[in-house]
This record gives sequence, C-alpha cells and structure tokens, in this order.
Amino acid sequence: MIGTDPDLLRIGNCSGFYGDRLSAMREMLADGELDVLTGDYLAELTMLILGRDRLKDPDLGYAKTFLRQLEDCLGLAAERGVRIVSNAGGANPAGLAARVRKLVDDLGLDLTVAHVEGDDLTPRAAELGLGTPLVAHAYLGCWGVVECLDAGADVVVTGRVTDASVIVGPAAAHFGWEPTDHDALAGAVAAGHVIECGTQATGGNYAFFTEIADMTRPGFPIAELRRDGSSVITKHPGTGGAVTVDTVTAQLMYEVQDARYAGPDVTTRLDTIEVAQEGPDRVLLSSTCGEAPPPDLKVSLNTLGGFRNEVDFVLTGLDIEAKAELARRQLEDALPARPSELTWTLSRLDRPDADTEERASAILRCVARDTDEKVVGRAFSGVAVEMALASYPGFSLTSVPGKASPYGVFTAGHVDPAQAPHVAVLPDGRRVDVPPAPRAQPLEVLPEPPLPQPLPDEPSRSAPLGTVVAARSGDKGGNANIGVWVRTEDQWRWLAHALTVERLRALLPEAAELPITRTVLPNLRALNFVVEGILGEGAAAQARFDPQAKGLGEWLRSRHVEIPEALL
Repeated sequence: MIGTDPDLLRIGNCSGFYGDRLSAMREMLADGELDVLTGDYLAELTMLILGRDRLKDPDLGYAKTFLRQLEDCLGLAAERGVRIVSNAGGANPAGLAARVRKLVDDLGLDLTVAHVEGDDLTPRAAELGLGTPLVAHAYLGCWGVVECLDAGADVVVTGRVTDASVIVGPAAAHFGWEPTDHDALAGAVAAGHVIECGTQATGGNYAFFTEIADMTRPGFPIAELRRDGSSVITKHPGTGGAVTVDTVTAQLMYEVQDARYAGPDVTTRLDTIEVAQEGPDRVLLSSTCGEAPPPDLKVSLNTLGGFRNEVDFVLTGLDIEAKAELARRQLEDALPARPSELTWTLSRLDRPDADTEERASAILRCVARDTDEKVVGRAFSGVAVEMALASYPGFSLTSVPGKASPYGVFTAGHVDPAQAPHVAVLPDGRRVDVPPAPRAQPLEVLPEPPLPQPLPDEPSRSAPLGTVVAARSGDKGGNANIGVWVRTEDQWRWLAHALTVERLRALLPEAAELPITRTVLPNLRALNFVVEGILGEGAAAQARFDPQAKGLGEWLRSRHVEIPEALL
C-alpha cells in the first residue's frame, strides 16, 4: 500500500511538459498532503529533442530539469513520505535512474530508485517494419510502474509510457487492481488524463478564464483516487486558479480522437464519464467504463524531415498587396537554388488610418524547407537581407534571419506488444518482465448516440460562437482535435444540431477541404472534431502558423454564428 488510507490515494502532478514551472515540485510537496507526486515531461516533439540529445551524448536523453527539481526537493519528499513517479527518463530512463541514485547518495538520503524500460525500439525499427526513424518509442502502460512500486521504490522513472500511466500505476499498486479491472483502470486513466497537463486542469488555457478570480499563478492539480476508479480532481488550498466542471471538461476534451480513448492497458470510454461539482475546487469523476485495450501498441516515430528557415517582412501603410508581391518576386528571383518547399503567408494585421505604426503594418512570412541545409541556410537568409535598400518602401524585417534549423516529422506506427519488451528494473537491480494485457479488443467506431431534441424556432442574432461555447484544441501528429462543449441543457440542444461538420468547414476555411470527423459526447454536453492533416507532418515540422493547434479552438470561438437570443 502507498500512503496511509487503503481506500484513497492522493496523487499530485507537478509538470505538464518539459519546460513547465520549475518551482512546481516544491510547491506541491510543501503546500499540502500528497501520497504520490507525478510529472509528465514528454510529448511527441520532446521525444525528438531527447532522442537527438542522446545521439550527441549517450549519457543524456532525459529531462534535465527533473534532476534540478529533485536536487531541491528530494529531501522534502522523503520527509513527507511522498513517492515520485515520472516519465522524465525520456529516451534514457536507465541513465536518469543512475543519476537519481547518485543524487540520493550525495544528499545522504535513505531512498530507493527503480526504472522502467523497453519502449525504445529505435535499434530494431527497420526489422519491425517501422522504417528508419531517428527515434522510435512504443507507448508502454502502467504495469512496469506497479512492479517498481510493489518492490518498495521511492522514485520511479520511465521512458515513453502513456501520459496517464504515471498516475494509473500508483493507483493500481495501491488498490491491488488486476489487468482485467477495466472499469477501475479506465477511471484512473480519466483522472490521469485530467491532471497530466498540470495547470490546464486548474484554469490554464481555459476558454472562460475571465470568470476565475485569480489566474496569476494557478495551482497544480491533484487526483484523489478511490478504489472503484472514481476520483475527485482538486488542488492545494490557497493556490491560484480553480477546479470546476468546465476546467476539468476542458482537459478531458484535450487531444482526444473519439469516444474510445485507447491505451496499452485499457480503452477508456469517454462517453461514459460523469462530471459533477462536489464542492469548491472539487470535481467528481465517476461511472467511467473501460474495455480491453487494442491488440497493438502505438509507436512514436520521429524522423529528420530536413531543414527550415524563415524570414518575416514588415509591410507598413499603403499598397500592402503590391509590396508583398514585390518582396516575393525579388526574393525568389535572387535565390541561387530554389528550396523544395517555399511557403508565403501574408497576415493582414494592418488597419486603415491607424493611430500607431504597428497597427498600420502587416507581416509577410516566407518559410523555406529543403533536405539540403545549405539551400535554406545563409544562401536563403542572405538574399532577404540584401533586399533591404532595393525593395518596397519602408522595408524592414522582424529580426535578422540566420542559419537553417532541422525539423522533425512525427508519424504513428504500431507493433505487437510482444515486440516491445516491457521491463521493470527494481531497486535491487532485478529485472522483471511485464507481460502484455491478457485480453485485447479491436477498436471500432461507436455509433452516434441519439441527439437531444432541438430547440424550437425562435429569434436569433449573430454573435461569436464563444459567447456560449467553450473549446480546447490540440495536436496529434498531423491532425488536430477541437473539443467544444456547453454548460446548460438548452445550449446543448442547440449546439448538437448547429455545429455540424459542414458548419465547421464554413467557419474554419483552412479546414474546408480536409477530412473531418465529429464525435458526440452527451454526458459532457460536448462535440469533438478531428481535422486530419491540418498540421501537415506534425508539430515538429512547423508547417502552420499555430503548429500545435493550440489556438484553433479559440479561432472557432471567435467566429460569428446565429445564436438563439434566449441563450444569449
């Protein structure tokens, strides 16, 4: 058992990405009671960064900030009896575990360290039919973490496990769940999905943020897990932000595909989750159903796509279109070699008769990509600089362009779980093989549930969709998801019929020609849209103005639609 209460486990999270608030670990340990502290440091782009780090130095490949946090906080964690579980091991969990053990010795602490490995498929990618990526990592589940905790580990570090696994593992160890306890596991996945991104559960990136009294420094979230898999999402008393049905719903809708949220241990049915406000800053997640996981493991594949460079021209005052055309013509004519991809975007941020120079200016962005670094390096940026005295009136750049930088391409692969040997390396050095899930169930698209009765015809007026609708968007490879939801039953009766795929295409012209799927989630009064291919080759390729689709939902909310006056 972890902690002192056999029927409750308090798990806090102190990191949502590699680069999150450095002081969060100390804040979470010092500001209230916890049994386990977790940290999520990995993302698709992060695995590329860490993989490249390890190629340069085999001893690296992990989140270095995690070590800095432990150096400051490990003594406090030991004093409070809090166990730490994190995926900060990235591309080198064994290397990180060795560094943590040395830190424990240097600090004179009586703590044990374990790690989970087996996710790194890079050396065997070709033989597994995954091509020749720069890095290839399978998404492992929670049971390696369970083995480490059952062996008494105080600190557990992993590589590429699913984001929720660092939360599900401690819960499964504490409550003694079995791999076939799908409903309980799914409930823990739901809780893990909510708190894995840190302050996004307490008001960060929240559509109605102006309703929260104190957003200066939101507190990090806590999940109080119960034996049946239900949980209460909360935060330490006195910390900023808020935990409400809507802040929790926002995170439930983040980076999901459809009603089945698949993982290596369980497929969580998002359409079964019930969300209710239990008290101030306390939200209950209950009734979550789970199914056996899919038969294959997902694999994160990152390859080096080539090199990119960018130049941003500032166009001010009159004749913006003509100035843009001249700059485009001059640059392309002077290039010694044309890049394989040259993309121009004119952002008309200017307005007529502007009262400041900035408001009178537009931005013309040129992005160049090529497999040859020289083609998009100084040979490209130098041409832009040379135009300074020979181009449109008022010529200036936002900054001096420089060298080319490499960019990555993310794709998802799949392997049989037997091909990714999941191993828990215990504090005493013993290696324990973790078997795949005993049962599997192929993923199938669920039929659309019945829609609510539409509202009767009544007067309406044009207003921003976000007047009544919240949204959260994010990236999955080259695709983006936009989750939208409302707060009342009448709003839901309107939204479910008003925001169709066709209407979404009209509101977001950039997505008009792309495949879009819609999932209806009545329990959450929510719709989820997946827009395929809008991010090109993924966030690392930086193919779009908003490469991770973080603002896509807010763009949608800003579009004007006819809304029934009764809802306004």
